[in-house]
Amino acid sequence: MELLKFEIKINASPEKVWTVLWEDTHYRQWTSAFTQGSFYMGTLDEGSKVQFLDPENNGMFSKVVKNIPNKEMVFLHLGEIYSGIETPMDWGDATESYFLEGNDEETKLVLEINTTEEFKSFFEEKIPQAIQNVKNLAENQL
Repeated sequence: MELLKFEIKINASPEKVWTVLWEDTHYRQWTSAFTQGSFYMGTLDEGSKVQFLDPENNGMFSKVVKNIPNKEMVFLHLGEIYSGIETPMDWGDATESYFLEGNDEETKLVLEINTTEEFKSFFEEKIPQAIQNVKNLAENQL
């Protein structure tokens, strides 16, 4: 596993950034950097399972390890989904963590991904685009 870390300063409050990250309409917009039409199914309550999907019902499923509104969200990725069928994978500590710190005017968003070599280049290419989308949405649409 390798820990990748990305951060961006956003001229908006942590509450606005959080809304962009996890409210369904905005989530679909910023995650288009990964796959057009991305969405999630399930709840983001701690301990719950959530599916991250594309329009063909392919993607991955994860457990919500931590959800502290406007501050921190952590997922543990458990497996892949093909045509809606979950396939558990032995990814070990494959986590995806979002940390927000700031005030009413500015938020630092830090995204950390603990990933396998197989996905490293994908994340290095796509995450900077995705967090730029979050910045644009938080600063211009809310």
